Amino acid sequence: MPFYHKLGKIPHKRHTVFRKEDGGIHYEQLFGTIGFDGMSTLLYHLQPPTIVKNIGEKIDLNPEIALEKDMQMRSLLGYKVKPTEDYLKSRVPVLVNSDCHIVLASPTKSLTDYFYKNADADEVIFIHEGSGTLRTQLGNIPFSYGDYLVVPRGMIYQINFDTETNRLFIVESFRPIYTPKRYRNYFGQLLEHSPFCERDFRPPSELETHDIEGDFLVKIKKQGILYSYTYGNHPFNVAGWDGYNYPYAFSIHDFEPITGRVHLPPPIHQTFETDAFVICSFVPRLYDYHPDAIPAPYNHSNIDSDEVLYYVDGDFMSRNNIEKGQITLHPAGIPHGPHPGAYERSIGKKETLELAVMVDTFKPLKLTKQAMELELEDYYQSWLH
Repeated sequence: MPFYHKLGKIPHKRHTVFRKEDGGIHYEQLFGTIGFDGMSTLLYHLQPPTIVKNIGEKIDLNPEIALEKDMQMRSLLGYKVKPTEDYLKSRVPVLVNSDCHIVLASPTKSLTDYFYKNADADEVIFIHEGSGTLRTQLGNIPFSYGDYLVVPRGMIYQINFDTETNRLFIVESFRPIYTPKRYRNYFGQLLEHSPFCERDFRPPSELETHDIEGDFLVKIKKQGILYSYTYGNHPFNVAGWDGYNYPYAFSIHDFEPITGRVHLPPPIHQTFETDAFVICSFVPRLYDYHPDAIPAPYNHSNIDSDEVLYYVDGDFMSRNNIEKGQITLHPAGIPHGPHPGAYERSIGKKETLELAVMVDTFKPLKLTKQAMELELEDYYQSWLH
C-alpha cells in the first residue's frame, strides 16, 4: 500500500545488538519481498524463527479443474458452500488461473489448533458474514462485515471468530497486491482524488509476544502442497518490528465512490491491483446526473479479461434475481451487459445501494469441479427473458 508502521520494541539501528532484559539478544528477521528490492519489515524474535522439530504429512491442495477451456457465461451460488468447522478445509476454490485463485469459505470455528502460512500467495479475505480478530506474527486486527483483510504471503496467522456463521470471499494472489498506483504520488502518499486515504487502512494494533517453548504446528502452503511443520517456539514470539510489509484491513464501507454526469467505467471502482488482475468495490452511490443519463452500464466486450462479480448485498441494478453470495463469470471474448429491463429501469433513478466485489483477470479463469456443484444452470440464457 504501503506506509511505515511499527509495534513493540526495536533497537535504534538496524542489524545491531538488541538485548533482552535477561541479557540475551533478540533474533532479527528480514520479512521481505521481491528479493531485497520490494517491501520489507524487520522482526525481532525472542528465539530464532528457524527451530524446526519435525516435518509431518504433505497434502495436495491443488484444485481439480472441471473445464480447462471455456467461454460460457456462468453463475455460481456461493451460499451453497457448506459450513465446515476447520478453517483450511472450509476453503473451496472455484475459479483459478496461474495468477490467482478465487475461493469461497464458510468456517464455523476459529483457527486456533494450528497456525497457517500461505507461502504461495498474498491473501485478500473479504468478510461477507462474521466478525472476529485476525491474529498474526505482527499483531492483531479486529474485523467485521465488509472488511478486506490483506495478508502478505509468508505471514503466519490465526483467526478468531466471534460468530458461528462466517462467509468469506478470498482471493489468493500469486502476484504482489497493491493499491492502484494512479492514486499515489511520487512519494507513495495517497492523493486527494483517491477513493480512500491512509487513515482508512488499519494495520495491526496489538502485538502478542509469547515466550513459550513446546510443539507448535504451522501448516504451510507452497506450490499448492500443504506441509505440516512443528516448531519449537511459539510463532508469535516477536518483541517488536518496523517496516512496510504487514497485514492490514480496509472496509468496503470506507470506499468513497467516484461519480460523474454519465456512466463511468469499472476502473473507478478499483481498490487493489496487481500486474495480472484487479479487485474493485461496488458501493452505494448517487447515480449519474446528466438529465438524459442511463445509469445502468452499457453493453461492453470483454476482449482481454474475464470479469467476476461477487454479490454482497443490496439490489444490483444491472442484474435480475441476484442472491447474496452469488458469483457471475463473464469470460473474455464475448460482450455482456444489463439483464432485460435493467437498462430501461435505471433511467431517472437517483441512487443505488448495491454492494459487490469484482475481480478482473487478464488470463482466463478455469472452473473447478467444486464450482460446478454450485452452478446456476443456463445462466447464459438469462438475457432471453
